Amino acid sequence: MPRPITLFTGQWADLPFETLCAKAKSFGYDGLEIACWGDHFEVDKALSDDAYNRDRWDILGKHGLKCFAISNHLMGQAVCDRIDMRHKSILPARIWGDGQEDGVRTRAVEEMKNTAHAAAKFGVKVVPGFTGSSIWPYLYSFPPNPPDLVEKGYDFFAEMWNPILDVFDQVGVKFALEAHPTEIAFDIASAEAAVKALKGRKAFGFNYDPSHFGYQGVDYVKFIRTFGDRIYHVHMKDVYWSPRPTEAGIFGGHLNFGDHRRFWYFRSLGRGSINF
Repeated sequence: MPRPITLFTGQWADLPFETLCAKAKSFGYDGLEIACWGDHFEVDKALSDDAYNRDRWDILGKHGLKCFAISNHLMGQAVCDRIDMRHKSILPARIWGDGQEDGVRTRAVEEMKNTAHAAAKFGVKVVPGFTGSSIWPYLYSFPPNPPDLVEKGYDFFAEMWNPILDVFDQVGVKFALEAHPTEIAFDIASAEAAVKALKGRKAFGFNYDPSHFGYQGVDYVKFIRTFGDRIYHVHMKDVYWSPRPTEAGIFGGHLNFGDHRRFWYFRSLGRGSINF
């Protein structure tokens, strides 16, 4: 039986929700994975007003669309990241506040808990998203990392996310981390460490997107074989990487996507190097 193919709305957040629904239907999609930014899905409204949830479903139904997940990548990023001015551009003012790290993080944690409740009220079982990472800046370990720095980073991740995942468990919704550079898990080894840090709890799994693995040299098929029972959602996106050395390698050389000097850049499905 074919799986439903939905459009993730995050890249279309500048469009009104109903406008995007009409476009998605005309493009041939079966439904939407609705992002919790723009006017697409507002967590506070979903929790406080049952009519808001009915309105979202009515608009979806009007265009013959379904929904199986809502996503909150931007809020999850602020949970474990070291907060700086970049985060102001992705967070609503009520979460950013005065920009002080502890306050931003505390508000982001509560918003992720509320996202679990909102998903349950809306009738979906999965929330894809990001976790952020306090240790991503130390990936290339010079000056040398202290021996326990990475371990403490995973401990901090568990400290921040276990209370969030408690709420996900309570309401019967799963969180699916999109394993991705800048997150606590970005390849198979770091994903295993993340699962271990959470003592294997099933509320935490993955949003599988091979485009984030291929150019790194990660075995994107082995990821499926390793975490098959934890893949709760899938993004279909492609990535190209050069068969030859380039002027800017895996780290990108601070060049924009599309620059011919880059080693890799994202592409639409079937136009990259992933062997689907």
